[in-house]
Amino acid sequence: MDVVLVGLPGSGKSAVGRRLAHRHGATFIDLDDAIEAGAGMSVPAIFEAEGEAGFRAREAAAVEALGSADRERPVRRVIATGGGTMVDPRNRWRLAHGRVIVWLDGRPEALAQRLRHSRTVRPLIAGRDPIGAVRALGAARERFYAIGHKVNALAEPTTIAREVAALVADGPGATTRLLDAGSRIGRFVIGDGIAADLIAETLADLEARRAILVSEPGAWAAAGAAIEARLHGRGLEVATIQLPQGEAAKRLEVIGEAARRLAVLRAERREPLVAIGGGALGDAAGLLAALWLRGVPVIHVPTTLVAQIDASIGGKTAVDLAEGKNLLGAFHQPVAVIVDVSVLRTLPERHRRAALGEAVKMAVLGDERLFGLLERDGDAIARGDDEAFASGAVAELVERCLWAKVEVVLADEREQGGATGRIALNLGHSAGHALEAAGGYEALLHGEAVAYGTRIACRLGTALGVTPPARADRVERLLDALGLGVGRLPYPLDAVLELMATDKKHAAGRLRWVVPTADGFEVRTDVPDELVRATVGGLLEERPSAAVASGPPAAGRTGR
Repeated sequence: MDVVLVGLPGSGKSAVGRRLAHRHGATFIDLDDAIEAGAGMSVPAIFEAEGEAGFRAREAAAVEALGSADRERPVRRVIATGGGTMVDPRNRWRLAHGRVIVWLDGRPEALAQRLRHSRTVRPLIAGRDPIGAVRALGAARERFYAIGHKVNALAEPTTIAREVAALVADGPGATTRLLDAGSRIGRFVIGDGIAADLIAETLADLEARRAILVSEPGAWAAAGAAIEARLHGRGLEVATIQLPQGEAAKRLEVIGEAARRLAVLRAERREPLVAIGGGALGDAAGLLAALWLRGVPVIHVPTTLVAQIDASIGGKTAVDLAEGKNLLGAFHQPVAVIVDVSVLRTLPERHRRAALGEAVKMAVLGDERLFGLLERDGDAIARGDDEAFASGAVAELVERCLWAKVEVVLADEREQGGATGRIALNLGHSAGHALEAAGGYEALLHGEAVAYGTRIACRLGTALGVTPPARADRVERLLDALGLGVGRLPYPLDAVLELMATDKKHAAGRLRWVVPTADGFEVRTDVPDELVRATVGGLLEERPSAAVASGPPAAGRTGR
């Protein structure tokens, strides 16, 4: 069994690690020492010669060289990581699976005082105010360290080693947490096999007397029934509410029927609803939570890729009207979003692939690491290849998209930020929502529609001189490689334009278009109607093609 020590510079990982290894007769590995041995120079020299990017590449190679975890007792290796090792999602994936993670935590002021007297040079601290630098690193990295058992780093090393020894007595758990972040818009936890355990933990934190699970048939078969069994196994009382599958859940009459079920259950204000399903289910269950007793807590357990990377984040709840999508709703932030990547293995390929339309959107908004990930691994993720899961590619995709959206929402929770706020997330949606509606919310999945909308935004941006042609070409090549937004759609142009006219993303009577720039986006309300008509029309045809007409039926944006 391996024990991995994580924490900020100055937290004593090496000192504690040596004592812990001695206590167990285990091998001690200091990752920084391993990196220096491989490079033939010190960490500061690596930073000077190769920059932080070069050091991080060597660090990732050192983590990979550790090999697979050995779950068997006793402790065989104690691994002290560098302060930034856990920032990389792939490092965390490799280190967390099958190993015991211990977070040595301490006050920034105390850690900074240690660093002042340390003979070891920390490149990210050198030349800066130590307290300010440690505080900044702590705020940025807490969500990565928090996946481990928290131990006071300021105690005596022997005392810490004794406490860690007690923590590892039970060995590594069967589930793995990869990110654990608290925020004013809820707690976000990403992991592998974590859903039931985290639901139970959140219910206990809320002092809830039972779990009220809201789901739909596909998600229930894929994940909900197993979660219910695990909760029963923990001795929890469980009640269930079943909504229709897909966009059929997003109707006012469905919300009314579900509310009557809550009345029968005598659901109380402190009892959270646990939404288990995709984006449409989350929208409906979130609105139900917002309305019941004027607002009860909601826990989201998204079971589709599009819900994990987009729909479950941000507190938007809504139902559809005949006049348009998501026109009636409320902002209602969840107390927790529990993202279990293991459930994505059960999704049909089409649903994983469609979700990548939303991932491409996030990449286009300025995340080059995500862009590169999609170019390298996107198709394998869509296919659900075992290696895409085993390597951490799927988990990295989910984390990068989820956290990027969290940061946007934190900066502009209720869409009041104008051209620099949450409107950015509507890239591809101005036309995408209209295309979804034109197909009756059945012909196109949400991400497929967003992919078409992203192509339209790139073409509009290029015509306006906002999107560099090379950037637009790269985006469209990626969409081609992923098989998204390809082929013409069998919808009447005037009908699509009319649906766009009812879209809620208007200001002063003009539709706000989000168009890509070289490394970000720009919001435009001055796009000529003739240009919109020509660009949208370029992706439509008068009659269905055989491929479109015979395509597989969709279940809205939820899938399973």
